[in-house]
Amino acid sequence: MKAIQLISSIPRYALTKMVGRLYQPAFWGPLSMLQLREVPEPALPGPEWVKIHTHYGGICGSDLHTIQLQNSPALSVFTSFPFTLGHESVGTVIEVGPQAGDLRPGDRVVAEGLLPCATRGIAEPCAPCRRGEFSRCRHLAEGTLAPGMSIGACRDTGGSWSPCFVAHRSQVFRVPPNVSDESAVLVDAFASALHGVMLRFPADHETVLILGAGIIGLCAIAALRAAGSRARILVSARYPFQAEMAQKLGASEVIRTEAGGLAAPLARITGGRLYKPLLGRDVLVGGADVTYECIGSARSLNDSLSLTASGGAVVLVGLASTPHGVDWTPIWLKELNVQGSFWCGTETFQGRRVRTFQLALDWLAEGRIDLAPLLTHRFRLEKYAQAFHVATHKGRYHTIKAAFAFQPFQG
Repeated sequence: MKAIQLISSIPRYALTKMVGRLYQPAFWGPLSMLQLREVPEPALPGPEWVKIHTHYGGICGSDLHTIQLQNSPALSVFTSFPFTLGHESVGTVIEVGPQAGDLRPGDRVVAEGLLPCATRGIAEPCAPCRRGEFSRCRHLAEGTLAPGMSIGACRDTGGSWSPCFVAHRSQVFRVPPNVSDESAVLVDAFASALHGVMLRFPADHETVLILGAGIIGLCAIAALRAAGSRARILVSARYPFQAEMAQKLGASEVIRTEAGGLAAPLARITGGRLYKPLLGRDVLVGGADVTYECIGSARSLNDSLSLTASGGAVVLVGLASTPHGVDWTPIWLKELNVQGSFWCGTETFQGRRVRTFQLALDWLAEGRIDLAPLLTHRFRLEKYAQAFHVATHKGRYHTIKAAFAFQPFQG
């Protein structure tokens, strides 16, 4: 079968890193580490595993960071080459191991990408895994699997940028019959936003600032409203189509990103005050009570700290690597609480503990959310260069979420 894989090659890394600064398509060109090639189907790693035929394989922002060699080198210890990319998925179970529980061929499912203790055959799970905090697992490079924090970063599992991949039974969730594939492939992105929201859920009287109206920022709006939040939600959006979608999902007000920055409009909306320093940007006193940073750039990190009110909270949902020029002064000056958020796990909602993926699927089945409109572009695997071009030029193509589409399984 054909799969999009990332291979290990220092010369290709160095060449692509250099050329890619001037010519972006070099990151997926013939001399890059990224290759569309023929590979065997992954075998079931153990009796508790299933094989899944891919319907859609989503293109995540973290995938684009990986392709464009923007991730911290520290993450390389949690990967194993060569690996097939793609951790966002919806598909059909086509093979089951003898201990795969009640999963059956023909089940339509999504798979949570993380590969924590249970998937690695760790006899004594780490403390975070025992609490259901799978994103904090301490064994992502150990156990019976090759190193890899997730499906799509581990050579043993494959990934959703191919016709099939494998998943442990603990990762697999059935898709309710009334939930479309188009909504289901967005569950991973929604769960990533939902997890961040749940780490610091706002009170109804608070003002929330969501930095970024890409897929994660938009899902954060949807997650807040689906969870019942009546907080005032302010959202920064770069493009008009993002602003329109943010309002449809429940944003109270959208602030268009301008050359002058967000401080002035936020001061006007929240009643804050602006002061002019000797050098640099205006200083805002006041601002949002809770800020969800959903971009991951140095500029947005700076904004998240400077636009949050004293004693407020900043949740870093966006994928930050090694940003330069971030002024950390507001953390101590305003006594901010800064919280990292990585992927998903188990949430507490209305007095019960529930997996993030399951909560998302429940809300989809109940009609609290509809994620299908967020899937704006679909591509065949062989059109991967076009897919990455569209995914990285959101303003030109009005891209919210792009995905690879595969032929239905003929069982």
